Amino acid sequence: MHEKRFHGSPEFLRQPQRLALLEVARVVSLCLEGSPAPVEKVLDVGTGSGVFAEAFAREVPEVVGVDVSATMLESARRAVPGVLFRQALMEALPFPAGAFDLVFLGHALHETHDLAGTLAEVSRCARWRVAALEWPYRDEPMGPPLAHRLRPQQVVEAAQSLGFVQIETLPLKHMVLYRLTKAP
Repeated sequence: MHEKRFHGSPEFLRQPQRLALLEVARVVSLCLEGSPAPVEKVLDVGTGSGVFAEAFAREVPEVVGVDVSATMLESARRAVPGVLFRQALMEALPFPAGAFDLVFLGHALHETHDLAGTLAEVSRCARWRVAALEWPYRDEPMGPPLAHRLRPQQVVEAAQSLGFVQIETLPLKHMVLYRLTKAP
């Protein structure tokens, strides 16, 4: 059932060549820009080894990371001691509605079998924005196989069905950032 999930090591996620592809600082900046109020709380869904949780923690007062993998969470806790990490499925987050200003998914959204349901769940936890960093929809040697990647139209249509007022597809050098903003 979970063949789309990443099964590699936490160390792989922090390899310098991989980190360079992610444009971590730029992604964090793009996620935070345009906020109607200061961003105080960020949820990093599918946190893996905590790469993005660590970057968000430099910019906002409170960051929580969730992942399904206990091994990933152990690694994240060692790498980013000031962040709370919890084990949870992205399809069933253990947080109240609107608990976070921003919910971020870094290379996690393509792993779900229910795109619209997962977007609805992360949207439930977000006060104003959901952002998802994904692999572009093209066959490449790094990243998941093409069959596991998301077509941009899939994300746009799912976001439209949930009533996001602003849906942006931001092409980066090697990735795509979907920035989905809710009504104020």
